[in-house]
Amino acid sequence: MQYITEEMLEFLAGIRSHNEKEWFEKHKEVYLNAVYEPLKAMSEELYQPYKKYEMMHKTARIYRDANFPPYLHYRDTFWIYIRHEAVYWSQTPTLFFEISPEGAKFGFRISSPEPRFMEFFRNQIAESAETFLNLISELEKKQISLTGEEYKHPKPCENQELLPYFKKKSLVAEKSITDRKFLCSEKLTAEIQKTLSDVFGFYQYCYELMQNYEASRQKPEQKKQDTQPEIFMRKAPEQDFMW
Repeated sequence: MQYITEEMLEFLAGIRSHNEKEWFEKHKEVYLNAVYEPLKAMSEELYQPYKKYEMMHKTARIYRDANFPPYLHYRDTFWIYIRHEAVYWSQTPTLFFEISPEGAKFGFRISSPEPRFMEFFRNQIAESAETFLNLISELEKKQISLTGEEYKHPKPCENQELLPYFKKKSLVAEKSITDRKFLCSEKLTAEIQKTLSDVFGFYQYCYELMQNYEASRQKPEQKKQDTQPEIFMRKAPEQDFMW
């Protein structure tokens, strides 16, 4: 099914150039009908293969800031993510789709992992280099590379094959499309689905690492209780499109 349209891309370019309440109010119906509803439906379709893994999915809303009025900033880039439940999604393995005026990106990422997790990641791939390198090889066969932000000073690494991954500060395995004709076609959804499937094995690998990392941080007495502090938030607005 086609979800991305010229009208959506024009709205994203418009809100970038006119990031103000007056412009948005005039184009609210366009946002609801050409951006919010299509992306919500797209999220549901992309999520279906991962439902059995007890994962969840979410779609970005128009307001960039989660605080309440006055609204000062609106999104010009929208995302869909599919992952297991987590408090801090930017630190968690995530399957994603992102659309902006420039085009689309989709695949896998951990955008802002804790430095301690990346240290754990390096230790684990050093201990099981063959398993990790086989996963990288499978990605490369599908023309997907593991990229991400890099440290200014790479961490020491004895295995030269692992050196490129010891440099990583974040982990990304994605594809991108800028051709508007392709973006506004039914072919896009099929390409996203294929790419998410291609990177899912690496997602599972990183998710298991994350679980092991979290377990290693807990003291024995903490394992019997939920150590996550309560987060108190103000009640969300009733209008769903605000979120």
